[in-house]
Amino acid sequence: MGQNRISLSNEDYAEVDAALDALESSLAVLTHLSLQERRALPKMAEKSEDFCRRTLTVLSQNPQIVPPGLDVAQAQRGLEQLGALRVRTARLRRLLGRAEDSEMAVGSEVMNASLEGYALLKVLGWGPGLDALCEDIGARFYRTPRQPRSDVAAPMQDQ
Repeated sequence: MGQNRISLSNEDYAEVDAALDALESSLAVLTHLSLQERRALPKMAEKSEDFCRRTLTVLSQNPQIVPPGLDVAQAQRGLEQLGALRVRTARLRRLLGRAEDSEMAVGSEVMNASLEGYALLKVLGWGPGLDALCEDIGARFYRTPRQPRSDVAAPMQDQ
């Protein structure tokens, strides 16, 4: 199967599953937002984070101007949580990217081996008992004729 760059044992996968279970358990407090909720929330990018940090600093240095309903200390804790979450999220994204790349590499290796094997079957001939099987696996390459798109407007001709 070519290079076979990724090879994990069943024990490796069990260890990964246990680690994922532990992560899911530890991070059970993480929230899920619907699409509508995501759209409604103000977003915090780098410039916004700097704005928030500076604003909270000024407010904490001038408590006399802070209205009773605005909990500056809680907002500062939220800012600390944001920083801590971003570090972990970045690590998870890197790991997810490597997992997706590995999945693609393994799938590509399997696909290449299968294509090579199928080409070999076609060259050597199907043989008794293999005809139906080979036609079945070859169905992947069958295409249905394209239908003309009726939703595309015909080009206008000059009059």
